[in-house]
Amino acid sequence: MSLIVKASREGQTIARVTPASAGWRYVGFAAYRLDAGEVVYVNETARESCIVVLTGAVDVEAGDQRWSSLGSRDSVFEDAAPYAVYLPPGVKATVRASRPAELGVASAPATGALPARLIEPSQMKRSTRGKSLNTRYVCDILPQTEPAESLLVVEVRTPSGHASSYPPHKHDADRAPQETALEETYYHRLNPPQGFAFQRVYTDARDLDETMAVENHDVVMVPRGYHPVVVPYGYDSYYLNVMAGPRREWHFHNDPAHEWIVERDARS
Repeated sequence: MSLIVKASREGQTIARVTPASAGWRYVGFAAYRLDAGEVVYVNETARESCIVVLTGAVDVEAGDQRWSSLGSRDSVFEDAAPYAVYLPPGVKATVRASRPAELGVASAPATGALPARLIEPSQMKRSTRGKSLNTRYVCDILPQTEPAESLLVVEVRTPSGHASSYPPHKHDADRAPQETALEETYYHRLNPPQGFAFQRVYTDARDLDETMAVENHDVVMVPRGYHPVVVPYGYDSYYLNVMAGPRREWHFHNDPAHEWIVERDARS
């Protein structure tokens, strides 16, 4: 099975991954494009959800709660954090675009222990990771330090000509605190939009080894293995990551063949 889900160039649903379509247990993801006035319904009976307003603005009704004009940017490449809404299972949400919008909707198993809530841009930690041509800009939308049952959600902007999720790392073994087992999706955006990036997903044994040219709006599934991204010169990369697994902690293991890069950067 291919690990890439090609984007639909027309229609409201851009791309969708379910546990059934991916052949795994935890992560679900969908991306939507909405014209002003269009509606998307989010209604999971046994899964929590995180609605990320990637661009534009939306109104959200979830149970007895209402949030209006949620949206902080016109492009995912702006130096700004998004708005997001957390939903527990069993709470139906109506998302209506107040102006043209793009949404990412993440989901994962949950019991309903937490209430629905708004996550504002000011609540999200933003940081710079890596050095030199490994530099990228991270925004923690729903990290392990914030309430959720399974989901971890983060977005990353990678400048032209840089590598990201690099040195190659993996999180497919349950041996905390050294590493935790987490499925993951990458929702890719490129600027300018006709660009492409490369993502490789591979294991030590190379029983999984797939290299993909990803285009604007494509989704890559990472069931296991290392998963670096490289962006050609002239194009900037953005991706929205969704992770979930049996333990809601993110601990990763670098490919030993490339660990020297981390050691060199630590000395510089």
